[in-house]
Amino acid sequence: MKRYGGLSRLLSVYGFLFFAFIYAPIVLIVVFSFNANPVNMMIWDGFTLDWYRTIFGFPARLTESTLYVESTRQLYGAVRNSLLVALVASSVSTVFGTAIAIAVARFRFRLKSFYRAFMFMPMIMPDIVLGIALLIFFVSTGVKLSVYTIMIGHCTFLISYVFIVVSARIADMDEKLEEASADLGANSWQTFRRVTLPLILPGVIGGGLLAFIISMDDLVITYFIAGVDSTTLPVFIYGMLRRGIKPEINAIATIMLVFSIVVASAGLYLRARRK
Repeated sequence: MKRYGGLSRLLSVYGFLFFAFIYAPIVLIVVFSFNANPVNMMIWDGFTLDWYRTIFGFPARLTESTLYVESTRQLYGAVRNSLLVALVASSVSTVFGTAIAIAVARFRFRLKSFYRAFMFMPMIMPDIVLGIALLIFFVSTGVKLSVYTIMIGHCTFLISYVFIVVSARIADMDEKLEEASADLGANSWQTFRRVTLPLILPGVIGGGLLAFIISMDDLVITYFIAGVDSTTLPVFIYGMLRRGIKPEINAIATIMLVFSIVVASAGLYLRARRK
């Protein structure tokens, strides 16, 4: 074991540097969201909650906030649009993704392998390509760009994520349980409701939460298919960045980070309880 001691220490150092490289920028964003310096956010000028106050509609105490002057109404509208799109798109994607996963796993049909591989295409395809394709489709069919086109666009790739998560759960399920249910006189709907769905429910919940978080954070595809009055939170933040990095951006990013952690923790808790 001694000859592996040096390798073990090297791997430990590599692991530390790897996680530091990933999480150090996130930690800096959280820390500097409390920085009182309104001009250079990299120079610490004291602790303040001004940037969080402006986000929630209160004027800053130390300085006149750019976000407050522009009115937080646009920010609230972007948050409302993001939540609406994420809720609708993740719900629809969860239903269709789960149904497709069950159909591919339990039924036999032609080109089944091709269909399974085809479900990976929206994930493999670059976001900018999918965004341009959706924009051309909506414009050519005369559909006005709005919050509804964002919902449709998100469903086109979120279904694939749900499909993959639920398919992995179905692969771990014993088919004999469904066969036993049929032998005991249960019809297809009863077998699905009392046997299949409870067993795959952790995967369904996980896929739905994953789709919700991805929809909340999507920028590239949303940027192409969003209308004038349908700005989502990532697009709103991108618009702020184009005018320069403002202190409020760190606060908004921190709130989004906390929200994502809460959603992910809720999903893990529900999965643990279900097991």
